[in-house]
Amino acid sequence: QVQLVESGGGLVQAGGSLRLSCAASGSIFRISIMGWYRQAPGKQRESVAVITSDNSTNYKDSVKGRFVISRDNAKNTVYLQMNSLKTEDTGVYYCIGVSGNHEFWGQGTQVTVSS
Repeated sequence: QVQLVESGGGLVQAGGSLRLSCAASGSIFRISIMGWYRQAPGKQRESVAVITSDNSTNYKDSVKGRFVISRDNAKNTVYLQMNSLKTEDTGVYYCIGVSGNHEFWGQGTQVTVSS
């Protein structure tokens, strides 16, 4: 099993920055892909950014150039640096870890961007 714990969410004004962290524990050696999803009120959960074990990354178009995903294997942690935040970035951000056909999710952290 894998446990994921997110932190770093909060309230920020538009144009500001936040850094989310996701600490992994348990059978982390099985994880090949990690990433961040978000869910805005009344909307479906969507992929924001993913990073593979060889540090290949992929981003949602609307966050390209503003968000950066990275991982620190020594700390078993993945980060999401969010810059130039917009009100439409508001939502609950979830960390995901993928191991084969299994997905592991964190509990989520709220990000609110005010205008």
